[in-house]
Amino acid sequence: MSSFQDRPNTALLVIDLQNLVVDGAFRRDEVVGTVKDLVDRAHEENVPVVWVQHEAEHLLPNTHEWEFVPELQQEDGDRLVPKTYGDAFEGTILNEVLEDLGVGHIVVTGAETDACIRSTIHGGFTRGYDVTLVADAHTAGDKTEWGAPPVEQVIDHTNLYWQFQGGVGKTAAVETADQVSFVTG
Repeated sequence: MSSFQDRPNTALLVIDLQNLVVDGAFRRDEVVGTVKDLVDRAHEENVPVVWVQHEAEHLLPNTHEWEFVPELQQEDGDRLVPKTYGDAFEGTILNEVLEDLGVGHIVVTGAETDACIRSTIHGGFTRGYDVTLVADAHTAGDKTEWGAPPVEQVIDHTNLYWQFQGGVGKTAAVETADQVSFVTG
């Protein structure tokens, strides 16, 4: 029950699972496989899939680095949202896409946990969405050389704190892929 009374639907967000972003990422193949299974389920259940694709100096459009990993395939009817900030809502059409689809609940997957995933789950929540983070469907690259904790700890910490997020008229949840239900309510 999001803050949106007229948006009963759920959408799956696939954030930045692009070649360069996940090259060498923690449990890359496992996470991509889990996201693929969720995308397949969403398509089978006629749940909207929204692909979020980062653009930057090192991720130029129409390059191999910028493309989504080859294991994941978009289908006709899926939506694509380009972005240039960590939060997939910031400066993009994501909110309009979700509004058009009647979506009040987003199920979030992708990369990177410590950047675009965290920014987007917070961005969606503060905008009134119910936000489910899929515990086993997000990853990041190793940033320990810059003082960050190991990726496994970053993922565990994000999963831990997100399950205790709260707000008026909206919910935050952490579920494994096999626990995810695309049925709202």
